[in-house]
Amino acid sequence: MRKTPFVEGYYYHIYNRGTERRKIFLKNPDYHRFIQQIKRFNQDKEGWPLVDIVAYCLMPNHFHFILSPKLKEGISLFMQKLGTGYTMYFNKKYGRTGVLFEGTFKSIMIEDEGYLLHLTRYIHLNPVELIEPDWKEKGIENWDRVNRFLEKYRWSSYMCYIGKEEPPFPLKIDFIKEFFDKPEGYKKFLNEWMVSDLEKLKSLDIQ
Repeated sequence: MRKTPFVEGYYYHIYNRGTERRKIFLKNPDYHRFIQQIKRFNQDKEGWPLVDIVAYCLMPNHFHFILSPKLKEGISLFMQKLGTGYTMYFNKKYGRTGVLFEGTFKSIMIEDEGYLLHLTRYIHLNPVELIEPDWKEKGIENWDRVNRFLEKYRWSSYMCYIGKEEPPFPLKIDFIKEFFDKPEGYKKFLNEWMVSDLEKLKSLDIQ
């Protein structure tokens, strides 16, 4: 049982990484399996959703979610089922045993919608480290290249936010309409990222 319970109606940044920072996704089918399990495990015994999913990003050795519990224990149940199910799949496929993730998932309550919006941008920019490893410290050098890369990256909710893809499972993203008239507005917001914006998200310590 978690020391700090989750509160229905609030948003939480949920993240974890592989033990010893090892990769948790080795091939494309691993990403596909994880996404399939997100949809499969986000339901209680009666088939009702455990959480609202606001944003996600899967990286080779870690993942990010923004979730809101539909039930008191919704996030804990969802993450337990997802973590256990994926670990069983991964261990069987790659002939390994033991833990896959670095302990229990981490969680941070999101206190307001402004923070929520900035956090979605940080999460959707995470894949940039695959082509510009120092983007968090030095900023993004080539936005044209980054935009092309992000629009080809298949393992995040970014393309759903800019209206170019349908989500693989239900996403609760209506809140962005309060900030942008059109999906293109979110892309412009993403492109306005600066290193100083990371100061707004000091609680983020996952690499």
